[in-house]
Amino acid sequence: MRGPMRIDPADKEQLAESPVRLSRVLALFAPHRGSLTIVTLMIIATSVAGLANPFLLRGIIDHALPQQNVRLLVTLVVAMLAITVITSLIGVGQTWIATRIGQQVMSSLRIKVFGHLQTQSMSFFTRTRGGEVQSRLTNDIGGMENVVTSTATSIASNVTTVIATAIAMVALSWRLSLFTLLVLPPAIWLTRRVAAMRREMTRQQQQRLADLAWQVEEGLSVSGVLLTKTMGAGEQRANRFAETSRALVDLALRSELAGRWRMATMSIIFAAIPALIYLVAGLPVGRAGITIGTLVAFAALQSSIFRPMMGLLNVAAQWISSMALFSRIFGYLDTETDVPEPAEPVAVDPATISGLVEIRDVSYRYPGADRDALSGVSLTIPPGSSLALVGATGSGKSTCASLIARLRDPSSGTVTIDGHDLRTLSSTTIASLVGVVTQETYLVHGSIRDNLLIARPAATEDELWRALSVAQIDDLVAGLPAGLDTVVGARGQLFSGGEQQRFAIARVVLRDPKILVLDEATSALDNATEHRLKEALAALSRGRTTITIAHRLSTIQEADQIAVLDHGHVIELGTDADLRARAGRYAELAGVVTA
Repeated sequence: MRGPMRIDPADKEQLAESPVRLSRVLALFAPHRGSLTIVTLMIIATSVAGLANPFLLRGIIDHALPQQNVRLLVTLVVAMLAITVITSLIGVGQTWIATRIGQQVMSSLRIKVFGHLQTQSMSFFTRTRGGEVQSRLTNDIGGMENVVTSTATSIASNVTTVIATAIAMVALSWRLSLFTLLVLPPAIWLTRRVAAMRREMTRQQQQRLADLAWQVEEGLSVSGVLLTKTMGAGEQRANRFAETSRALVDLALRSELAGRWRMATMSIIFAAIPALIYLVAGLPVGRAGITIGTLVAFAALQSSIFRPMMGLLNVAAQWISSMALFSRIFGYLDTETDVPEPAEPVAVDPATISGLVEIRDVSYRYPGADRDALSGVSLTIPPGSSLALVGATGSGKSTCASLIARLRDPSSGTVTIDGHDLRTLSSTTIASLVGVVTQETYLVHGSIRDNLLIARPAATEDELWRALSVAQIDDLVAGLPAGLDTVVGARGQLFSGGEQQRFAIARVVLRDPKILVLDEATSALDNATEHRLKEALAALSRGRTTITIAHRLSTIQEADQIAVLDHGHVIELGTDADLRARAGRYAELAGVVTA
């Protein structure tokens, strides 16, 4: 038997902050109303049918055996077996239906939350703690099944069992029923006290295990080992691990001892209650009208009411825990995206788009910031031309580029492609028009082929190799034993930073967009590789509108336009030669670079 559940303060705080309407929870189960009704009827049927056995047992003891009535004995025994078989089959069916409902509701919620989070802007993910999204999608929604298959069915089963058992006990002997009312409360209280002690030990043990798991992850991951070796922290981490491990030994011993006390208490209670009933039934005050069969049947009923009553005492904690799960899940579903999909997106054929990009009086402020990251920026990039954005760190270059890819929406002003406001285009259309390569390359844990096909699932083998060739990495892939089927490792760790960036460029090449956004796309490359890649990007950019962000001015000297940003403002605009001649900020940056 599980110990008493304690209400988690975090769950109470979650519900106080984000209350959940019961009607909203019930709406999730509305499509399964028929199945839920069947489960409820199965629970009631199982509880009621199970109560027949004590009465059949009384018939065997009081009538069939004393009278040596074989026919009656066989009938009663067959009835007992039949009830057991039927209730067992009903239980299997109940579990299957309840699990199916739980899985379907869980799957529906998981899909809905995942889809909703896909619509969120980059701002949402930059302000959300790492791992929190994954936790809600897996742990919280995974706990949803428990609400149906365990919590809800347990409450329904315990309620019906307690009510039905209480009625049957009164029907057998109201005198012994009164005695039970005196005996059960202290027995339940004692059991809960001992179980609470075990639960506290288990909680501490789980905390230490979590610490141990965290230390393993922190100390034995690739990044963790690198940090340990470079910082000379091996002995320090080993000592911390040993301390946690020794603490687990002590907690395990105390937990086992608490568990033994709990089992001993339960054994004493389950032995003492029937013994006390037999004692009361044998005294003159309780003897009247009680047969041996009635006494045995009553003892069986009395012991069976103990467990469901203990279960009902956990209802409050189960309810709050379940509602807290719903609250966290609904919290994500209620999060409004600041980059919403248009209600009626404009239909655009990418083949007809020339690539004219216009940024008109755009300002943008990050949530919670006290000043604009961009302020009153206006730029026009003609079709097939190139614009370079330069400036100090924090000047707004990457923010400007993210607006062109509609990773964010401007706080004011508009960004258009061929006159179409990006907010009127679907995200799919924008992704087909704008290709992005950032300074932070992300490769999924899969093969090179898998990583390339993300950009274009239907690409042929020849197209994959052509894209790798443009990105100047086809020779490397061809020399690998598994070629395109080589696994890149977690986040591409089997390849250097420059190689990872070239794979990312190959992905964009494969997508063949009309507009390129290169945000420090060559930052991880050595000078020789950068020179080769510049030639490849020049060929790729021909006929495409290209927006390039770079700290190294050598990479953007041939751009048609160069915009110099400072604290979110465009302070200079012109070609490399023009800006150098002005002897302004660009010339200053160029002087620093070439010094």
